[in-house]
Amino acid sequence: MQKNGFHAQHSVSLWTAFLPVVLLPVVFVLLSGIPGNTEDKRALAISEKALGPEHPKVAVSLNNLGNTYHAQGQYAQAMPLCERALAISEKALGPEHPNVAVSLNGLAQLYHAQGQYAQAMPLYKRALAISEKALGPEHSRVAMSLNGLAQLYYAQGQYAQAMPLYKRALSIREKVLGPEHPETAFSLNNLGYLLQTQGDLAGTKPYFERALYITRLHLGQMHPFMKTVQTNLEALEITD
Repeated sequence: MQKNGFHAQHSVSLWTAFLPVVLLPVVFVLLSGIPGNTEDKRALAISEKALGPEHPKVAVSLNNLGNTYHAQGQYAQAMPLCERALAISEKALGPEHPNVAVSLNGLAQLYHAQGQYAQAMPLYKRALAISEKALGPEHSRVAMSLNGLAQLYYAQGQYAQAMPLYKRALSIREKVLGPEHPETAFSLNNLGYLLQTQGDLAGTKPYFERALYITRLHLGQMHPFMKTVQTNLEALEITD
């Protein structure tokens, strides 16, 4: 089970939105801490009043509020908001629009966080297919979907399926975002933890060390993700 985007085993499920104004839970928690929902509720009310209940920008506001509830662990409140956001996006923009992939990922992450893997899997896969078709195979949003799908396989112990997805997500982030981007650090941590789980301790350490360096450089010593990577590295050193 996840709590605020982290698994107990200290791997990280990272995904971001197609629209920069959409704050999806894991990224927002990692970069800013757990948000409140008062502003998101107000933004939703304004959008619905000004634009109507089925406007794409209403879907953005619904996703934001749903993701805030998700970050707070209030899944029952988040689910109908994310479902409505998906329905609006599909109707207003078409079933293969990149914004639909954003809503699919959000809904998949909700099911994933609750251990409902069978419900999450087709949503992650559809989001990945849409992103690849609409944005190209090396877009950072494709890496988002790859990471979510890999995390789901990992949670079910299907490490052979998770590995190539994690590796591809890392490759895309390094190429598109840069080798020292925080999202690259999240991918390094996830891949390192998967290798550790499989018993490849020698292969694991460089990933954790690099993730630690990037996190310290760009997010700071006090950032919550810093503690996650440090814990992973310390556990590895104890094992050694």
